[in-house]
Amino acid sequence: MVVKKKKTKAKPSQIRKTKPVKAHSIIKKKSVAVRSQPKSQFLSSAAENETRQAGSISHSVKSNFVASKWTIRNKLMVIISGLIMLSLTLMIFLASYFFKSDNEVRIKENNIKLTDVIGQKITSDINSLSNTLNVIATTLEQSPGSEVFLSRTVFKNDKNLISLGIYSVTEGGLSPVKTLQNYAFMQESDMSEATINAATRANVSFFRKSFSGATVIHNVSQGFKIPVIAISFPYVSSSGAKLILLAYSKIDRFLSIFQASGITETFMVSTDGRVLAHADTKLLMQGARFSDLPIVKAMISSAVDSGLTRYKNKNGEWFIGSYRKLGVGGIGVISTVPEDKAFEEVYNIQRRNFYLMIVVINLAVLIVFYFAKGLTQPILKLVGASRQIELGQYNLNITPTTTDEIGVLTNSFVSMAGGLLERESLKSAFGKFVNKEIAELAMKGDLKLGGERKDCVIMFTDIRNFTSISERLEPEEVVEFLNKYLEEMVHCVNEYHGTVDKFIGDAIMAVWGALRQTTNDTEQAIDCALAMRDSLIKFNRGRGSAKKPIIKIGIGINTGNVISGQIGSQQKLDFTVIGDAVNLASRVEALNKPFGTDILITQNSYERVKNLFKVEKMESIKVKGKSEPQVIYAVLGRSKDNKSLSSVKELRKFVGIDTPPPYNKKVLEKVDKV
Repeated sequence: MVVKKKKTKAKPSQIRKTKPVKAHSIIKKKSVAVRSQPKSQFLSSAAENETRQAGSISHSVKSNFVASKWTIRNKLMVIISGLIMLSLTLMIFLASYFFKSDNEVRIKENNIKLTDVIGQKITSDINSLSNTLNVIATTLEQSPGSEVFLSRTVFKNDKNLISLGIYSVTEGGLSPVKTLQNYAFMQESDMSEATINAATRANVSFFRKSFSGATVIHNVSQGFKIPVIAISFPYVSSSGAKLILLAYSKIDRFLSIFQASGITETFMVSTDGRVLAHADTKLLMQGARFSDLPIVKAMISSAVDSGLTRYKNKNGEWFIGSYRKLGVGGIGVISTVPEDKAFEEVYNIQRRNFYLMIVVINLAVLIVFYFAKGLTQPILKLVGASRQIELGQYNLNITPTTTDEIGVLTNSFVSMAGGLLERESLKSAFGKFVNKEIAELAMKGDLKLGGERKDCVIMFTDIRNFTSISERLEPEEVVEFLNKYLEEMVHCVNEYHGTVDKFIGDAIMAVWGALRQTTNDTEQAIDCALAMRDSLIKFNRGRGSAKKPIIKIGIGINTGNVISGQIGSQQKLDFTVIGDAVNLASRVEALNKPFGTDILITQNSYERVKNLFKVEKMESIKVKGKSEPQVIYAVLGRSKDNKSLSSVKELRKFVGIDTPPPYNKKVLEKVDKV
């Protein structure tokens, strides 16, 4: 926990004085009144009260209520079971009678559509990759030294790429001209450049075809620990030399398309029958070939780009298959469906049973109609009551009208509404003393003793010269103006999704990231500080007398690792954050007075938002607990805000801060005696 500088032994020469006991006694009494009962005891007591009151409500409703043995379940079982028995008997008879064995046309149409869609998608992906590699190759040629930038950009945008490069042909094989490697992925996958080079040498006979203008797609998974595909494209350099672009990529870019869908199996093969993409990754790692599969033979020997065939595999199973040759890389997509599953004639049975079902349902409607009439009215009342609860209206004026399950449900619903009313009242009351999110976690029992390390943003705010202000006012007046001031400041914290950790006299400690973390916590904290600046200017309008002094504040913000969680014991818990980052935020806030500023942030916070806010670098200072001098920045405003201030000098004039006397590092270090 941060020890506030007001509560330490302060020398008369120090900038701050101890605040009068009179004002603090009032504030302390108020704080004690709020926290006199521990959270766990408060919740336990509330839960007991809720249980007792819910029990009393339930008892009053159930006093004259007797459940009937002839329940809705029994009624529905007798009526519906008879109808289902009749329906199933007729459906089974007619299903056997109307069963047919021909659904081949529909299966073939689906296969053709599937192979067309997959083929178009793969062709588009390959062409897109080809265009991307050409742009990268051109950039590498025209911009020497751009390898590092391209590596970061390319592999960040395409997570599947492992390596890409420009190669020239030599007598020994391929010679790399320029290459880019995804070292981060290669390190994670226990892969090296030697692995890539070995795969290139082993498959050079395939890649050399690209020098003749062909696009080559080849499965090289056997040389890796994961499924990998290599794609080579022809490329002509700016000097007219014939080269190739060779890319190694995870097959993941294609595998999602070939995942098994129902009874249909799709896969991609090359012109020699090698498997390039399949839902079974074991086949890819083994470098399997389907060249002996009849449909693959039909595709390879076919003079047309697409076709259908019925074939039998080596196990004697019949399949309906379709294929489509792609116009790139000499590859094809094949889709197959086993006949024994395709011809179950489910759709024919369903269609004929539909007509029978209409007759049965009409009969059932006539029978159930009179029975359902007695059910609809109480159910409609429950629907209306549920809508009331959705709108937050928990006072329900409904009573059970039957003694079956609907009556029990109505009775329970009323009891539940009473419990919800009390729970909402408890949460509303509890939320005034702690943060609403903490209150909800506590109500759910999710708050436990202990903490966890988190990256948080900590803000401290403090009123300048509060000691002298409180000396001129009565305790009641101090509390009154302090409450008005805190109301404005807390509104700013809540508006920018922060959490008020605690009030320490006139000071506020707020945190971002303790309960829920976002990527812009630091940005929101600084936006909150700027909102506080604007709110304080409005708050000070009309003030300036002895009883209504003008308020000036200092705000310190730091970002860093803290321990966030419930601190204390099982009898008394306090949700807060502790750590060196909290201490630094408090000390930075204290530097506002000697610097003549109102919002200061640390180097850690500045690094997160340096392109978003206009700041002015202040004098570096060595603070207590830090071995190195800390760089502090004064926040002037948003970078893109036309109304943003241009300098600390303009800030002082805008906020009304007097220019401080000349200072040196020793003077600043004295401020940090906490």
